[in-house]
Amino acid sequence: MGQDMLPHHGTTVSAWDTTTFHVHRKVSTPLNFSWGHKTHFLFPNWPGSNPGMYAVSLIFVFTLAVVVEFLNYCSIIKPGTDKVATGFFQTGLHIVRSGLSYMVMLAVMSYNGGVFLAAVGGHAFGFVIFGSRAFKKSEKTPDLPSPKI
Repeated sequence: MGQDMLPHHGTTVSAWDTTTFHVHRKVSTPLNFSWGHKTHFLFPNWPGSNPGMYAVSLIFVFTLAVVVEFLNYCSIIKPGTDKVATGFFQTGLHIVRSGLSYMVMLAVMSYNGGVFLAAVGGHAFGFVIFGSRAFKKSEKTPDLPSPKI
């Protein structure tokens, strides 16, 4: 579907379903960035239109992004630990990191500019604290391999 053929926010989209009935659906996700606090993402009607809850949701997305960066660079496993136990622990960390990364991505897909800036800012802050050389005390290798982007 070409860029100029994408439906605009609030338009009705027509489609045929498998039973040959014509179906009309209202498109509810905007296809461009908005900057207001009246939005929802991750959960139905959250944060809604309350500016305080919007601020809490931005802090939540920021914190999620920081935690993702922590999991990218954490070094919890001690050298010499059993390989099978290490493998299961790494798998658990990978599952948690992937899930949180997808939550941040879904929040950004709300097309809200504040949410986007909170996610990028959280990743940047987390990288400075956990991934850059600015605050590292030693050159330990992370428990998880770097994610492929």
